[in-house]
Amino acid sequence: MFEKSEGGHNGERIVRVGTHTGQNNLPSRINEHFLVENKDRSIFRKSIGRAILHKRRDPFLTSWDICLTTKKAREEYGETIDLEYQKSVEQEVSEYIQHNFSFCVVGDVKSKAERLFLESALVSTISLCSACGPSTHWLGNNSPKAKIAKSGMWQVVGLYKQPFDVEGCDAFLTQFSN
Repeated sequence: MFEKSEGGHNGERIVRVGTHTGQNNLPSRINEHFLVENKDRSIFRKSIGRAILHKRRDPFLTSWDICLTTKKAREEYGETIDLEYQKSVEQEVSEYIQHNFSFCVVGDVKSKAERLFLESALVSTISLCSACGPSTHWLGNNSPKAKIAKSGMWQVVGLYKQPFDVEGCDAFLTQFSN
């Protein structure tokens, strides 16, 4: 994903790389990020909301971090969370994502192993790139997650590992072309 006003390499800077683990699951993942107002179905949405809430020092951040996907969690925390306010934050997150992000899709990557390898190599390469850092006004600088603010990417997993190199690209193409 690319974010408006974030530049790198004479274009919009890549701020998130993701994949889907299920076969043919890409459309539903894009939908969950851009349209479905449910932070518990998208860590990307949850991270954007955290940054928004942390930026304004909103105490609702504590509630935002609670995952309500299980029945047990809903029973334990449901009464303590202002669901109307949560809905308004979800709308704010949707508006931010829809107005500030664009994305591209890497072609026909068929297997789960192939997708996960490609995601890992891309995240590592971008997080290690000195020209791919965040601007001073990037919303992610307000994230309470230090890895997000430091890396300039809307993710915490897979940062600073093995980047793509010529040999890695050749190995990738050889391994998955059969």
